[in-house]
Amino acid sequence: MKRPDSLFSSVKWIFYVSQRFSKVDRKGGSKVTSFLASLGICFGVMTLITVISIMNGFQMSFIDSIMEVSSYHLRVTGFELENSYDFASFCQNHNEIKTVTPFYEAQALMVGRNGSQGASLIRAVPENIMAEDEGFRKEAVVWSGDFDLSKPDSIVLGSELARRLGLRTGSTVNLFALSGGNDVNLISNDRIFTVTGIVRTGYADINASYAFININDGIKYFGSGAKLIYGLKLNSTKSDNLVSYDIKKHFPESDVESWKSYNRSFFGTLKIEKNMLMLLVFIIFIVVGINIFNGMRRRVYERREEISILKAFGGSNGKIQSIFIMQGFLTGFKGAIPGLVLGLLLSMNMSGIFLMMSKIVYFIQLFMVKLTMPASAPFVRENSMYMIYANIPPRVFVNEVLIITIFGIFSSLLAAWAASSGVLKLTVAEVMRDE
Repeated sequence: MKRPDSLFSSVKWIFYVSQRFSKVDRKGGSKVTSFLASLGICFGVMTLITVISIMNGFQMSFIDSIMEVSSYHLRVTGFELENSYDFASFCQNHNEIKTVTPFYEAQALMVGRNGSQGASLIRAVPENIMAEDEGFRKEAVVWSGDFDLSKPDSIVLGSELARRLGLRTGSTVNLFALSGGNDVNLISNDRIFTVTGIVRTGYADINASYAFININDGIKYFGSGAKLIYGLKLNSTKSDNLVSYDIKKHFPESDVESWKSYNRSFFGTLKIEKNMLMLLVFIIFIVVGINIFNGMRRRVYERREEISILKAFGGSNGKIQSIFIMQGFLTGFKGAIPGLVLGLLLSMNMSGIFLMMSKIVYFIQLFMVKLTMPASAPFVRENSMYMIYANIPPRVFVNEVLIITIFGIFSSLLAAWAASSGVLKLTVAEVMRDE
């Protein structure tokens, strides 16, 4: 009795015949086509992984600064400072809540040195926020002075805001116009604060508009109408709905806003930008897939004699088609895996690459200036933007890398399947008659 072929032996036979078809090439064109197709997939995977990792680095630097300094994971209102003990105890005992920070906010028109003016968002925070909030301490990097709000009428400014107002550590600034309730003077020359520190984050808007004062000064200057806000940071961004439900359950009078709704427009823009970039780079795989399809169709036509012989010896259409599908899989695999390795290597060394690009661009500009305007050569400088890019580390997400690699293999596999469908139309009698 004849034993049925096992799955392993079938795959082994398909792989063997596929390799023989690849090696025994009478015209030599198929091997070159396969190599170029693998090379295209390699460059496509490498480019997409590198570009997405760099974009993730830029986006996550923004998102981290916004989440840790500006919006928090949850913003809770509806409590007063004197009757918020129960809420603070609830937060300390909740497993998903990492930190809780009370603060006030107000908008102000600040007047700095020589009458320079700038709009800002004044946030009144606890003086020990740097010690209690690790995420805030990590993102709000002190550039000058100290983040010291222990003394009354002390203020810490964002770096771009300080530059625009012409201020530095030890300077004084007036909160000339300040939003608030009826018990707050809209315009006053008496709200004089001393700059104790200047901080910088990874998000330009925070650097250009944020200023921090002591929470007691906020109570003093913002008036009785100021709204107390609790900023909650969670162990996981995905648990915001769960924590919101628990807060509303225990404190029905509270208002809870998640980071998803507070930053909806900004995060939506980042998502659209990333999706469009991925769509544009995925076109590389479409072009490579079309080339594989055309090359595979030619290969099927060149191998029609061998196909007819295999059919004559009992080979089924499915197995014969699987030979060419295996070739497509190997073409994609040989391109996607090296592309994956190269993409990860480039992503992990982008800092050095940006610095090298800065040097190359600088020397090219210097060479051209010396040829055309030698007197201007001493004024040529390296582009500082490359230094900024080099200081932002790329972020590699495993799920995105796997999707890109699998798509590179799948594009070749799909093209091979579509091209090899012509095998089903060949008959032994027609091929033998034509030959």
